[in-house]
Amino acid sequence: MPGLKTLLLGAALGVAATLPAFAADPVQQHNSNAVWFENWSGLSNATMTIVAPDGEVTTLQSNSGTPVFELRGGEALDGVYRYELTAATDEEVEIKNAINDGRGEEASGKEKIPYYTTGTFVVSRGVIITPEEVQEEG
Repeated sequence: MPGLKTLLLGAALGVAATLPAFAADPVQQHNSNAVWFENWSGLSNATMTIVAPDGEVTTLQSNSGTPVFELRGGEALDGVYRYELTAATDEEVEIKNAINDGRGEEASGKEKIPYYTTGTFVVSRGVIITPEEVQEEG
């Protein structure tokens, strides 16, 4: 069925072509007491919201560069921490339904394409760890 494979490949490429291509695709990094992101070029105005295992919410903002979440010494709660990261990319898109924003001739009619991702990290015995993959035998 070479025709079906070609059709499926063409459809997959067509869908991929409609997705925005970002200048950066940040990669989560960590050491024993901090979480940050590498491959940050092309992003600005970041907000990282972290939810601790007990529900405490911490919000970090950074106009340029990666936001860095640091554990508070001795107060780190063990468990899974969840985060949400948003930022503006260098890429712009035309505003479809522009409103009068009061900028007059200074209005560009474009807006930055947002970047959004979520993830988790684990704290055990007061430090950030890389969990081991557990495989069941059977």
